[in-house]
Amino acid sequence: MIESLQPYYYYFLAVHIVFVISWMAGLFYILSLFIYHTEANDKPEPERSILQKQFIKMEATLWKIIATPAMIISVLAGASMLTLHPMLLQMDWMLVKLGFVIGLLVYHFICQNIVKQLRNNQFKLSSFQLRLWRELATIFMIAIVFVVILKSAINWIYGLIGIMSIAMAIMIAVKLYKNYRLRK
Repeated sequence: MIESLQPYYYYFLAVHIVFVISWMAGLFYILSLFIYHTEANDKPEPERSILQKQFIKMEATLWKIIATPAMIISVLAGASMLTLHPMLLQMDWMLVKLGFVIGLLVYHFICQNIVKQLRNNQFKLSSFQLRLWRELATIFMIAIVFVVILKSAINWIYGLIGIMSIAMAIMIAVKLYKNYRLRK
């Protein structure tokens, strides 16, 4: 049965790539909505209530219609590729990629929890903290792409240093942006 699906491997790969892109777009956008939703607390009434109701609706729609289905299809397509080529699981780069994917899945479900918290008017993170949290998705994405593209050619020490450098650069950029916004 699996051998009869071998010609479809690249179809699964294409579906995987398309839905990973959709999933990442959903994660990036949901965090922007979280930030704007949190910042709506600083607005006077009735603007605050109007904005928060709209953000709750937008967050729910994005989460239920784009982000979560894209995550599910990404995982299913990836699992299908691994089923068709189980020898991939013997490659170090694939195990590292799967480690980052598990981290991204945990990130997804934490975001899902934030959707529920905001829907219940619980604001546990500041907009600055949410900006930092948003950049974690960027770090996961960069790490996964580099591991997949470079495969076994990657020098893990340099790769780790590179990821940490990118993370530091992102954190500095977020901090500079915060200072810029406070001056305006």
